Amino acid sequence: MSDEDLKAEVERLRAENEALKQRSSRAVSMKVSEKGALSIYGMGRFPVTLYKEQWTKLLDMADEIRAFIRENDAKLKTKE
Repeated sequence: MSDEDLKAEVERLRAENEALKQRSSRAVSMKVSEKGALSIYGMGRFPVTLYKEQWTKLLDMADEIRAFIRENDAKLKTKE
């Protein structure tokens, strides 16, 4: 490869890397894990992974979770 080809490849990789950084930092995405669980990406450093019955149980508790957050707002920290 010539120097020009290498420079073009480095520039292409930099652009691709920047696009990936921007996409991952703002988007929340879902995937099925290798073991068949639902993984939510984009909430933190690691994905949140639960099986479907666990997600269903958690989603059924949504009102209780919101109430708990309101009641304990002063104690809970916010992560930006």
